[in-house]
Amino acid sequence: MPALLAISLAIPVSGFSWWISSLALLGVVSGHLGLNLFDDYFDYRKKKTNYRDELVHEGFRARIGKCLYITSGQTTMAKLFAAASIFCAISLMIGLVVFYFRGVFILYITFATAILGLSYSAPPLRLSYHGMGELLIGLIFGPMNMIGSYYAACGTISGSIIFISVPVGLLVMNIVYVHSIMDFIPDKKIGKRTLAVLLNNKSGMLAVLAVILSASFIIIAAGILTHNLSLLYWLVFLGVPMACSLFNLMIGFVRNPDKKFSPRFWMGPMGDWDRIEQAGIDWFMIRWLSARNLLIFFCLTIIVSAFLYV
Repeated sequence: MPALLAISLAIPVSGFSWWISSLALLGVVSGHLGLNLFDDYFDYRKKKTNYRDELVHEGFRARIGKCLYITSGQTTMAKLFAAASIFCAISLMIGLVVFYFRGVFILYITFATAILGLSYSAPPLRLSYHGMGELLIGLIFGPMNMIGSYYAACGTISGSIIFISVPVGLLVMNIVYVHSIMDFIPDKKIGKRTLAVLLNNKSGMLAVLAVILSASFIIIAAGILTHNLSLLYWLVFLGVPMACSLFNLMIGFVRNPDKKFSPRFWMGPMGDWDRIEQAGIDWFMIRWLSARNLLIFFCLTIIVSAFLYV
C-alpha cells in the first residue's frame, strides 16, 4: 500500500513511467513476501513456535498458530528457505533493472532494504529481538519504500513524498507495535525484546502508542502549514476517529484483556468475523485489523486528495 501510494503521487511528475512503476511495485511485493517468509524461518530456528501453545496451557492469553504451514508438516524448512530466497532474488533482480533506467540511487535503496530487512530476525543482528524491530519496520515500509518507489516511478524526489512517507511509516510501525503489545507475554518469555517488552509498563506502552498515532496526523498538518502539501490533505483527518477507536481498544486490552469488543463500521473491514470468533482470536484480530485498516484508509485518502489536487 505505501508503494502504491508513492507511485500514485508520482503520476503527475515529468518523467513518470508506467512500466517502471509497475516493475518497482512488483519488486516491493516480491521483497515483502520474501522477507516475511525469512522472518518465519529465522523465528522458527530461534525458538520452535509451539511455545505459544505452551503459554495457553499455562493460562496466559497468547495468539497461537504462527508458522502453521511448518508445524503442520505442509512444508519443510528447506522449502521455506528456498521460497524466501526466490522471492528476494526476484526483488533484487527487479532492483537491478530499475537501476539501469533510473540510476544508482535505486541500487542503494534496494540493497539497504535487503540488508535491514534480513537483519530484522536473522543472525547476527536479530534487531527485532533487541527492541529495534518496530523502528526498522517503520523505516523500511515508510521512507525507504516510498522514496524508492517514487524515485523509480519518476526519477526524482520531492519534499511532499518525505512529509507523507514518515507518517505512513509510523502507521506501518503502529501495526507491528500493536502486535507486540498483544504479544508482550510470549515475547518476554522467549527473550524477544520488542519495544513493548523494553517498556515493560502498561502506561508507557499506551503513551508510546498515543505518540505514534498523533504524530502521523501532526506531520501531515505540518506539511500543509508549511505549504509542502495541498489543503486537500486535511482529508486524512477523517481517519482520526479510527485512530481513537484503536487507542480505546488497546486501553481495553491493557486494562481488561478479557473484555470483548464487537466490530463497528468505522473500524473498517474485519473479514469473516464469525470464523475469527470461532477460532478464539477475535481479541487479537479486532485490534490488528483496526491498525491495518487505519493505514489503508490513510493511504487511500491521500491518493484521493492527490488526484483531486491534480
